[in-house]
Amino acid sequence: VLQLSKYPSLKKDLAETAMDHSQVNILNIPIDSIGMRELLDELKHGGVVFTPNVDHLMKLQKDREFYRVYQDADYRVCDSQLIMYASRFLGQPIRQKVSGSDLFPAFYQRYSQDENVKIFLLGGLAGVAAKASQRINAKVGRNMVVGTYSPPLGFESDPAECAKIIEIINHSGANVLAVGVGAPKQEKWIGQYRLSLTEIKTFLAIGATIDFEAGNLRRAPAWMSSAGLEWLYRLLSEPGRLWKRYLVEDLGFFVLIFRQKLQMNREQESYVGKKNLFESRLR
Repeated sequence: VLQLSKYPSLKKDLAETAMDHSQVNILNIPIDSIGMRELLDELKHGGVVFTPNVDHLMKLQKDREFYRVYQDADYRVCDSQLIMYASRFLGQPIRQKVSGSDLFPAFYQRYSQDENVKIFLLGGLAGVAAKASQRINAKVGRNMVVGTYSPPLGFESDPAECAKIIEIINHSGANVLAVGVGAPKQEKWIGQYRLSLTEIKTFLAIGATIDFEAGNLRRAPAWMSSAGLEWLYRLLSEPGRLWKRYLVEDLGFFVLIFRQKLQMNREQESYVGKKNLFESRLR
């Protein structure tokens, strides 16, 4: 686990990006304790939104570039019922789960009548983003999604391809960019190119949501999601792609949460002991 005390400048930057609402520390990542309605209201002013789940938190323990990019997000909202459970176990419950696949449709429904809000979809296999665009525009009754692009494999390592994507987005008329190319790729791409995307004021990193919107993938049933079993549904749906993530890479999450709990208990005991010693000297 990255120790923020060893990197004071990183700790300072994280504090400076905090919003007025409270944050909950999970494995040294501050997660915003904010409700869906409040977040949607605040996004009228724009911002960068990342949606941490267990896989994000595990990758953030090892990937310094991913960790650095995460600092620059304006909002880090909980995308996992397991993280919700962990926050309660740690005695600092997060107010509400706000997953990317819930946030994005809530966002376009919330701003469906605001003609100034125009969306660009970046992600999905060939034709998927265009299909999602058609379905979204039909739902809201206007051409809210004004542009789409499905990038080729490895696009993030090709400067010419990235320059092409930036030009397409900047000339699309969009001021909202929804990127669904998987983590940490989508967050790193936003972090690297956000300043070049001069017309975009709201950035949403939304993972598989473009596929959900296109109807190419089905979301987990609500009962599985609320029970913290969405990972199991996705594993059964895409075992070849996701088995290693869920069955190998993410299992350490529970160990790290227990370590954080033990550290919090030790700090609390130390504080109580020092407080009692101080009070006894005053008697």
